[in-house]
Formats: sequence, structure tokens, C-alpha cells
Amino acid sequence: MKMIQIVVASIFVITTVASYAQVVGDRTNRVHLNFKESGVNTTLPHIEWITPRLEYSNSPANRIDIDAQITSAVPLKSLKLVVRQSIDLEPVALKTIEFENKLSVNISQQLSLLNGQNYVEIIAENEQGGIVKDYRSVIVGMDAMKDALAIDRKDYALLFATDQYDYWTDLVNPIFDAKAIASELEQRYGFTVEIVENADQDAVFTKLKEYALKNYKPQDQLLIFFAGHGQYDDTFGEGFVVARNSLKNDPGKNSYISHNRLRNNINNIRCEHILLSMDVCFGGTFDPVLASSRSAANEIDDLEFLVKKLAIKTRKYLTSGGKEYVSDGVPGKHSPFTVGFLEALKSNGGEDRVLTLSELKTFMERLRTTPRFGKFGDDQDESDFIFIAK
Repeated sequence: MKMIQIVVASIFVITTVASYAQVVGDRTNRVHLNFKESGVNTTLPHIEWITPRLEYSNSPANRIDIDAQITSAVPLKSLKLVVRQSIDLEPVALKTIEFENKLSVNISQQLSLLNGQNYVEIIAENEQGGIVKDYRSVIVGMDAMKDALAIDRKDYALLFATDQYDYWTDLVNPIFDAKAIASELEQRYGFTVEIVENADQDAVFTKLKEYALKNYKPQDQLLIFFAGHGQYDDTFGEGFVVARNSLKNDPGKNSYISHNRLRNNINNIRCEHILLSMDVCFGGTFDPVLASSRSAANEIDDLEFLVKKLAIKTRKYLTSGGKEYVSDGVPGKHSPFTVGFLEALKSNGGEDRVLTLSELKTFMERLRTTPRFGKFGDDQDESDFIFIAK
């Protein structure tokens, strides 16, 4: 029996198939199509992971919780929970899931995994022969997590800079500032950097959606930076980033980028560690508490420290000033905010070559207009965003 293997890079799940012995997976999973059997149309089962939510995760402990919901328009025939140490190796554990409701099944299990790399796979087959496989990759144990941190992580930076406007006064420094920050991030810290210049409102959200659809690993980080005009609306009690095409006369602020929408969109990006930095006027009103106000441990080694910090979900922000105007600087010289940011980056993080947000804060607090640090969305206690020098 000849089998054809197809690697699927699409984010979409195939929901209807027309051949008997078929295996379909989403994202990076594999698809097997057997063209020998007679054709049968079927609607495939759907696997929704609740825990672990991300395709790649880690755990210092060997016991992890598995929670998933399987639904099917065609009655289910079988469900299996499989553990492998490589996606291509034979299972080290296999459990057949018993169920009564053939159209909707919840799998809730606690598994004991081996140290190192594990693949936890769910295989769902319906009564018409449609088979779906989906897995989660889990790295178990502190040593394995340290190894993954050393060889299998990336830092990304997405920088939006606008100095030319259709309806607002042009600025002199945002793109100049963004390029300087990008250079430091690339050369000193190994970030993969993208600069988006003079984007309109639609281009900003399109680019954010592109980053939301990326596949991130557990220790990956994403820095999002905005430089340009900002505005605060007393009636709405909210701050806005001014896009290239934002209108001066826009009472409803429909052409602007609201901080509220930014919070929601960025919080839902599937990267575990995100820092939003904004060098715009009224950037501090990204904090909804400020926006609503009136207008007048034991020592641990460096690698273990990084592992602990990068095991906690991060949603932090850093903005230039509070509810106030901030300087764009003079032509050829960086804005005060960027000067402080660059000084921090050029420090290489000191002797341990790790720059934390707390250390970054000490550089920024010297500025005449004090930047604001805070958290948003699903941020967890003791989380941090870390710049690791090469």
C-alpha cells in the first residue's frame, strides 16, 4: 500500500476529505492520504487544546495536566492519547480513551513525562475513517529547559516608526530613533528585527496580525515599539497612537489606533513574553488606571534565573511619560526616551550580560519626563522581559 506524505505549513485545518484512510493535522503536523481506497466524503473531528494551549511549552516538573475537547459531526470511533520522545519515534506510552458521547469528548488527564523532549499527541478517528492527529511539544526538567534556552529560542522586535503624516505635523526623529534601537537589538542582543515606516492604521493592524499568526516557542520574546505622534481624548478617557493617515478632525477617533485595541490585540499574540514600548505623547495613558485619572530571593545561577523568568507569561509596557506631551528631540539627535533606551542597551546588561526591565528602568528614570512601566493583559507575577547580550 503506497502512502504519500505531505507536510502542511498552512494555519488552516482541512475539514472535509474524500478518501478512506486519511490522516489530517493542523499547522506543522503531517497529512497522510491513501488514494487506494474507495472515496468517502467525511467531516473530520476537531481537536481543541485547552492545556497546554501553546504548541511548544515547558515544565520544570515531570507531571503535567492535559485538557482537550474533541468534537465531531460524524460519530467518533476511537480516541488515543500518545506520548513520544520524537514525533517520528514509536510511542513510549499509549492510552485508549473511553467515551460515551460520540460527538463531543473531553480529555482531562495528568501525565508523567520523561525528562527532555516529549510529544503528547491526540489521535481522533470517526466512524467513516477520517483521522485527525494533533500534538503538543513539552520540554520537561530544568536541565532540558536550560538546553532549550541556550539553543532553541528567538527574540523578535517589531518597530513602528512614523515621521511623515497626511494630516498631522511631520516629526524629525521617529525613524532615526527606530533604526538606532534596531541596530543595538540586532548587533548586541541577536534580535530578529523588522521596522515598519510611516504605516497607516490598516497597515499597523495587518502587521500585528501577521505576528499574531507566527509560531513561537516558550522562551521566545517579542518587543513591539511605537514612535510618533500620540493623542489623549478627555471625553473618551483614552490615549491613541496617531497613524500616518489619522485625521485631525475625527471626533470619533475612528482613524486612530486606540490604546485599548492595542492592549487587546497584543495580549492575544501567542508569544509568551511581550514588551510594548511607546515613544509617543500621552503614551503613559496606555495604563487604563492613569487614563481614567483627572487631567490636572535566594541567589541562583544566571541560566536558572533566565529559565525561571522565561517560564512565566509576560505582558509589560514601557512608555515615554504619563499623560503629557513628550519631546521629539532636535533633527539629528535622538528623542530623550530613545537616548535612555539606547544607553541601557549599550550597557550590555552589566557583568552578567543580562539586561532586565528593572535595570532598564534605572536608565530611564534619569529622564526629565519620567517614563512609565507597567503590566497589561495576562501578565503573571514575577514575569520579566530580558535582553541577553551576545
